Amino acid sequence: MKMVRPIVYPQIRTSADVLKSTIRMETLIPFLQQQKAEACAIVNSTLYGLLPFMHATQQAGIHAVVGLSIRVQFAENVSLPLVLYAKNQAGYKSLLKISSAVAIREDELLPWRWLKGYAAGCVAVVPVLDEQCSWLRSDVQSFLHDLKALFKEELYIGISRKIQAAPEEELAEQVAHTLGSTIIVLHESTFLHPEDHFAYEVARAIDTGVKLGESLQGNKSKHQFVPTAEAFYALFKGREQWLENTRALLLSCHVDLSFGQTFMPKFPLAEDETAEQVLYKHASEGLKHRLQMNDIPKHYIDRLQYELNIINTMGYADYFLIVEDFMRFAREADILTGPGRGSSASSLVAYALQITQVDPLTYDLLFERFLNPERVSLPDIDIDFVDTRRQEVIQYVAQKYGKQYVAQIITFGTLSAKAVARDVARMFNFDSETLEMISKCIPNRQGITLSQAYAESQMLREWIAQDKVREKWFTAATSLEGLPRNASTHAAGVVLSPVPLVEVVPIEQGHDGVYLTQWPMQEVEKSGLLKMDFLGLRNLNVLEQICRSVQYTHDTIINLNRIPMNDAKTFQLLAQGDTSGIFQLESEGMRSALREIRPTHFLDIVAVNALYRPGPMEFISVYARRKHGMEPVEMPHPVLEPILQETYGIIVYQEQIMRIANVFAGFTIGEADLLRRAVSKKNRDILEKERAHFVEGALGQGYDAKTAEAIYALIVRFADYGFAKSHAVAYSMISYQLAYLKANYPVNFYAALLTNATGNQEKLAQILSEAKQRGIEVLPPSIHKSARHFKVENGRIRFSLSAIKGVPQPFLQKLIRVRDERGQPFEDLFDLAVSLSATTFNRKVIEPLIKAGALDDFDRDRATLLATIEAAVKQAELIRPNEEESLFSDSFFAFGKPKHVKVEPIPEKIKLQFEKEVLGFYLSEHPIAKLRQQGPQVNATIQTMRTMPANSFVKCIGAITEFRQLRTKKGELMAFAQLEDEFGTIALTLFPKEYNQVASRLKEDAFVYVEGILESRFNKLQLKVKQLLIQTHNEQNEY
Repeated sequence: MKMVRPIVYPQIRTSADVLKSTIRMETLIPFLQQQKAEACAIVNSTLYGLLPFMHATQQAGIHAVVGLSIRVQFAENVSLPLVLYAKNQAGYKSLLKISSAVAIREDELLPWRWLKGYAAGCVAVVPVLDEQCSWLRSDVQSFLHDLKALFKEELYIGISRKIQAAPEEELAEQVAHTLGSTIIVLHESTFLHPEDHFAYEVARAIDTGVKLGESLQGNKSKHQFVPTAEAFYALFKGREQWLENTRALLLSCHVDLSFGQTFMPKFPLAEDETAEQVLYKHASEGLKHRLQMNDIPKHYIDRLQYELNIINTMGYADYFLIVEDFMRFAREADILTGPGRGSSASSLVAYALQITQVDPLTYDLLFERFLNPERVSLPDIDIDFVDTRRQEVIQYVAQKYGKQYVAQIITFGTLSAKAVARDVARMFNFDSETLEMISKCIPNRQGITLSQAYAESQMLREWIAQDKVREKWFTAATSLEGLPRNASTHAAGVVLSPVPLVEVVPIEQGHDGVYLTQWPMQEVEKSGLLKMDFLGLRNLNVLEQICRSVQYTHDTIINLNRIPMNDAKTFQLLAQGDTSGIFQLESEGMRSALREIRPTHFLDIVAVNALYRPGPMEFISVYARRKHGMEPVEMPHPVLEPILQETYGIIVYQEQIMRIANVFAGFTIGEADLLRRAVSKKNRDILEKERAHFVEGALGQGYDAKTAEAIYALIVRFADYGFAKSHAVAYSMISYQLAYLKANYPVNFYAALLTNATGNQEKLAQILSEAKQRGIEVLPPSIHKSARHFKVENGRIRFSLSAIKGVPQPFLQKLIRVRDERGQPFEDLFDLAVSLSATTFNRKVIEPLIKAGALDDFDRDRATLLATIEAAVKQAELIRPNEEESLFSDSFFAFGKPKHVKVEPIPEKIKLQFEKEVLGFYLSEHPIAKLRQQGPQVNATIQTMRTMPANSFVKCIGAITEFRQLRTKKGELMAFAQLEDEFGTIALTLFPKEYNQVASRLKEDAFVYVEGILESRFNKLQLKVKQLLIQTHNEQNEY
């Protein structure tokens, strides 16, 4: 029987070390188990991926060692590699600090004096043969002695082999002997199997940005696979003692990462104050302010005291004071915040402290949904901020509590199918057309894999099969798919610690003076740190912009928390489903639900937000019929009427389930919350256990078993459907606020909506079309009156300069600054050129402005302005070559006033084409729009066709922009054409019968009336023409 020799792996770099390794945990662990590995050390260049590694090895029964690969700067121009292991908990703490220290430095080096400060509990291994044996140079031997003095018996000499012993090995042994240090084996592994080498090289090329032909290191890294136990012993044959030394070292390293401690941050207080006292004071005073009364009603006092008792007992008073403090900062800095989010909206304390804007007693929101004394969990108050100013609040928190105590949370992007295909293709030097073709072959579908794309696309399979290089590309891309690609900042997560963060998690350099954790969200939470979500919500930007606009145009300050909640115009707008641009209510399905329900009360909006989801959606019609008296309201039991009357007998909210268990079975609200959570998991054993518990409670309340069983069955049915009412109420507040502003200040509303859609031409066109349909006039862009955003001007909307393609923001900033400083309009194109200077004024930026009509203020035809650009540039070069230099400022026209170039006026068709080019749509009234008012009855535009079902019979008007005729197999003529209106284009197919009737007269630019069947081919709309009429020349409205 073959004896299994113990094996350990001293230097595994995992794929968590972004693009520096391709070793995934899910393939590494089975391999280690197959080799009967006793121990394994993770040695990345940061502590990325440490917790998943520790968890996976622990599950597999493999002893895990925490390691780190660093470069130590011993002198100004001398930095050398070093491998560190954590010998114990102190060593682990040291590695947290070392990894953080390296990651916050630009050069990613660890100064020698820092290593001396952080060496406690660490083992140092000198990789003497790495980097052309740099450690064996005579001029660095003193640094080895420094290391020996620092680490003493914990300094080891690490010797690695590629295929066989290196000639320098003998010298390395002498160094070890001189130092009195033990020799161990090192073998850095960056890919799992020898055949994975090429994929690893591709990953490195992606990381460095160097194409494969230039970056392949040949044999340099070929040996960096994970050897089998047998191969390891064969490689170090005759040096088994070194392997035994390595085993002994790794097995002597013990670090426990089970955590268990919670690090609750502390709010700074005076010495004679406690957080509990201050919280009570702030909450009591805040509630009086909220309710605008000194004598607070008893049910409010009782609820406040109940919540404060739970908060204080759980030790969360500091947390509430911290959140109150940064929310106060946001208010004072005029940073708009949301009304609340998630279960925190159910807290009266949060409402009293102005953390949320929802009174939980008004809407019967249960505090136990947020903090349940019978289910201890960390508090989780998520806050929505205007996304353009969210970072200001995070910076405030970092400054108040100290930079070393606050960090944002890292997140890792992975190589998705499309991303990895393109990244690898670039490394193969494929041309741009090939990259485009590859992208088209991979569907834009969430979670699509390369294997699935290969199976689905015959074109991709055939293309790959034509060339060995392409096969190699596909194999490499498949190997790298799903690996971490880059690190970025989590959209919301922030941690605040009572101790310096490096005591708990590793950190790295972040943005705007705020550090970033090296671990993502779940791992940070496992470490016991409190995570807070600072979310950026774009709808708050829209709200803020509308309110500022209203203040400017109407001299009215809108307090969103004080708007009337029974506004007739708002409910009329909601009942009509006129909700484009309104948070949560925009989709066609939601509009239909609103038209059906016809809300008359804020709670109707809350209900529709909660019901419009898979599952409960079927109850929308029931809710609507019962609301309008079209069917009777049925209650499961009379005792439940107070709970279910607001939703007409339908269980809509999780809170209703909790109330039912409380009233019907005598559960505490805390127990009811546990029941709701347990039942929603649909575990058969738990369901049966809770059923018995519920029935027993109901019997104790005096109800019979049959009724109790029926009510329990109802709870089970709705446990999945029930939505958190606290969240629905909070977010419905934003929906209502936007609806109120749209109904009462439509011009300001659409201006803000357009500003936020800038950059999305299709969205802009839709909003502009809707605004015009409501009778809102949209003024063209103006060099003198337009701003960088859409603004309200005398009850109309002035088009934004930022929405013109090809005009950069720095230029617009300069233009507006110069315009403001002048205090008077530019006289003409020459005056504009000289005012901006030759360094700023050029054809590239001015041409789009002319094409968009922004320079029509100069009362010159656009063709004239375009032809005069060069003359204006020369004038600027002569008079004002740069901003600082103005050669003839006192005599602008010393050489005679420049003349505009005379050319023919711009044809209407070209003018429209130019607008489409720089705006993405027609701003001037399109001739098709005029014809539609005069011509035959139409039932569709190209915009409305996008939402029409297939096989719809369409009647429309448009212009033929492309036209191609061909012969069928029978020799008959047919044609394909493109039809355009002011909203876009659609393909037309004219079969021989229909084409024969117009063949002699159909040509490009013809205005036509089309009737046809709407079809979708290859995800593109087209019309199968049944009748086509061409406009005659003598009468515009005749066909």
